[in-house]
Amino acid sequence: MQLLERLIVLFAESGYVAVFAALLLCGAGIPLPEDITLVAGGVIAGLGYANVHAMAAVALVGVLAGDAAMFLLGHRYGARIMRWPPVAWLLTPARYAKVQEKFARYGNRLLFLARFLPGMRTAVYLSAGATHRVSFLRFLLLDGLAALISVPVWVYLGYAGANNREWLAMWIGRGQHGAWILAGLLALALLMLWWRRRRRLR
Repeated sequence: MQLLERLIVLFAESGYVAVFAALLLCGAGIPLPEDITLVAGGVIAGLGYANVHAMAAVALVGVLAGDAAMFLLGHRYGARIMRWPPVAWLLTPARYAKVQEKFARYGNRLLFLARFLPGMRTAVYLSAGATHRVSFLRFLLLDGLAALISVPVWVYLGYAGANNREWLAMWIGRGQHGAWILAGLLALALLMLWWRRRRRLR
């Protein structure tokens, strides 16, 4: 919760601009948890430093802008981007190969699921751009649909718990575990749909 408190102080001083900039950094793979950043944005709205609906909108745009930047970098430079020092640290050859394997298995569905998988998003979005298997508009649609679920949940959670940090900490923990459970259930559902479709084609 120390990180959350620091972000609350920073965001209270700088408002929407700081939240937007922080979310761009999250999209770039900086080790700053996106969910905590979104919650902090909600908290300052709950404390009266911002409008919660405007904060949710700014957060959504910041998240999508960060994700889109990673996709477009991958699309522009392809596999060469893996030689860039920051990217090479984030997206090792082994990790890149693993993401490619998941793309071959799940296809574009992986782009939707990635939003609910902390630590995987940037690698998935860079890889999606580098493979040229999906158009930018399709990427934006899939990522946008997922963000419309995750972003408001975290922002409004922070807003609701702005004056009750113990309650907020409890629900952040539940939400983080719930995100993994939801991702697992979505993956299972998509796998079943793919299996049924494959059986029909046979």
